[in-house]
Amino acid sequence: MLIKSADFIKSAVKPSQYPSSGTPEIAFIGRSNVGKSSLINTLVNRKRLARTSSTPGRTQLINFFLINEVVSFVDLPGYGYARVPESVRKKWGPMIETYLAGRSNLKGVVTILDIRRTPGPGEFVLADWLTHYHIPSIAVLTKADKLSRSKQQAQKRHIAGCLPVSEENLILFSAKTRMGSEKLWQAIQNLLERQAGEPPRR
Repeated sequence: MLIKSADFIKSAVKPSQYPSSGTPEIAFIGRSNVGKSSLINTLVNRKRLARTSSTPGRTQLINFFLINEVVSFVDLPGYGYARVPESVRKKWGPMIETYLAGRSNLKGVVTILDIRRTPGPGEFVLADWLTHYHIPSIAVLTKADKLSRSKQQAQKRHIAGCLPVSEENLILFSAKTRMGSEKLWQAIQNLLERQAGEPPRR
């Protein structure tokens, strides 16, 4: 997709702080340090739209970005990093679930996994949430450049066997080489087109 504009809108922790615009939204979620912010920046051809950090767990708010004035990307807090204070971790689950359950213009979720890691409880809970709330999802395996092609395929098969997603629907991605960026954009556009005629979620 040709990116003409990509702008930060606002951060939020609760529904009253969400943007009032009815722009369709695509949310991005994954374990802390999975490369979520780098993925968003790569998709929109910006170096610092979504803030990246070497410290996992830095994103603790829901961040909204308007892309080409037609779709919003929503950067959800990363989960699963032990060094984040317990008081903060306890807020993340309810914050994320409240958004997923109640945001009527949410059209789908990009779930992000590090290709080198085996899915754990956080990924299983997220998969259950998305199924429960009938939210379409796109699964992406980041940091693919760190593995050989044969190991990429082996990990792809392994991860598909752990989660309710078929191997062919897992997108290999690298922020470093831009591998998978066009395929991910196409998946997002397809999802938006499928959802365009659907009534708003309640």
